[in-house]
Amino acid sequence: MHIATCVWQEKAAAMGSSGGKGEWAGRRVSVVALLAAAGGALNCAVSFVVFSLLDVLDMVLCLVYKLVDYAVEAEWKACYCTAAAREGGGAGPRIFVPPAAAAPGPKVVRLSASSAKMQLEDVSDTLYVRPSLLADATKKAGPAAPTLTVSPAIAEMIRGKIDRPPRPPRQAPCWSDCDCKVCHSWSAASRSSSHLYVHVQAPPPSGGEGAVEDVVFIHGFISSSVFWTETVFPAFSAAARGRYRMYAVDLLGFGRSPKPADSLYTLREHVEMIERSVLQRYRLRSFHVVAHSLGSVLALALAVKYPGAVKSLTLLAPPYFPVPKEEAGAATQYVMRRVAPRRVWPPIAFGASMACWYEHVSRTICLTICRHHRVWDRLFRIFTRNRMRTFLIEAFMCHTHNAAWHTLHNIICGSAAKMDTYLDVVSDQLACKVALFHGRDDELLPVECTLAVGARVPRARVTVYDRKDHITIIVGQEKLFAAELEAIWRSADD
Repeated sequence: MHIATCVWQEKAAAMGSSGGKGEWAGRRVSVVALLAAAGGALNCAVSFVVFSLLDVLDMVLCLVYKLVDYAVEAEWKACYCTAAAREGGGAGPRIFVPPAAAAPGPKVVRLSASSAKMQLEDVSDTLYVRPSLLADATKKAGPAAPTLTVSPAIAEMIRGKIDRPPRPPRQAPCWSDCDCKVCHSWSAASRSSSHLYVHVQAPPPSGGEGAVEDVVFIHGFISSSVFWTETVFPAFSAAARGRYRMYAVDLLGFGRSPKPADSLYTLREHVEMIERSVLQRYRLRSFHVVAHSLGSVLALALAVKYPGAVKSLTLLAPPYFPVPKEEAGAATQYVMRRVAPRRVWPPIAFGASMACWYEHVSRTICLTICRHHRVWDRLFRIFTRNRMRTFLIEAFMCHTHNAAWHTLHNIICGSAAKMDTYLDVVSDQLACKVALFHGRDDELLPVECTLAVGARVPRARVTVYDRKDHITIIVGQEKLFAAELEAIWRSADD
């Protein structure tokens, strides 16, 4: 009130002077800046209280879930917030090994549940190094070394000394996961568990002129193939439907695809499942790639692995955060803080922070939403009187906490050190068309992510849609985006 009174007094005093309007405008800007600074300070203060309470809540939920898991399934489940998790890291024998010079980043050697082979996995240190907000505020915490380190040579030596045979992979859902046909259909047959669910839209047998081309669609985080099949697929022109064979995958752990409980959902696992389920199964020799958000990381990995096969690369809202030189040794931690800044405002940052920082809080959210997605879908239909499509319910809720938790950390955060290399390869060694799209109002991944990719790949065509966010970049303008894709594919053939 005092500020407003002073402002109006100053305005009245300045009305008679020739420069009154300019001075008033300057003072108004100062007031707006002052209010913005006050709002930011309030956001920081409230966030500190809220996330400090969440730190405590997550520790309490850790004990609660251990007791419930043991009571329901007669076994303890390791988690990353305990010392045992640092040494064991989840289901099956796992041993941390120091990173190799040629492949920076933490590694885990794990015994495969289906064979006696030891596999080297890339895991993000954000899984087991997540300092509390109080510790983070009082001391700058970098990625700590794992408590147990064993060299690869020693790991190979102990491979044959494990007497207990590996257990078969667990296919029955955990008590806190949904067991409906959509989420768990993959476990009905042994063959289905070795491939992702792939929606194929192929030209009719009496297709149009010219050879049929292939397009692979990769969805983003906590989504599924319906993100594509219910939006742009119906919007393609008759000519495009007659020329292009389209493959929309459900990533490992999402939608109708397998959700193995013993998987770490690493970049290698995701890419190999796409290879096995699409490239090898359907014998793709050349193809276009369209990817959204997290899927852009997998698309870049595919492009680098198959440089001569990718004809065009279309990335929507890619999660690329250039890591400053002073943060190079803690790239994964830097990206986690950018994606999940532990702020209560905006709401999407609050949600991302709970999902990324708190293993057991996020499991509770998944238990509430994903396990009961059929109830939410039914309520949504009732309240909207079936006037709105509910495909986003399936896209956002058909996954497990284990899949979401590991995919978020191992792909979004864990790929921080790889993204620069991927983009340099695309820029310098690949000749494919590159197109980038982003919504200017995207609060989850800011438009600067795409602009940074465009700066790294100078030949890329960058399109920024005004008044569009992370989802409405497609939903709501399906025909426009379908036409954009068709133009990209045609230009790739010229």
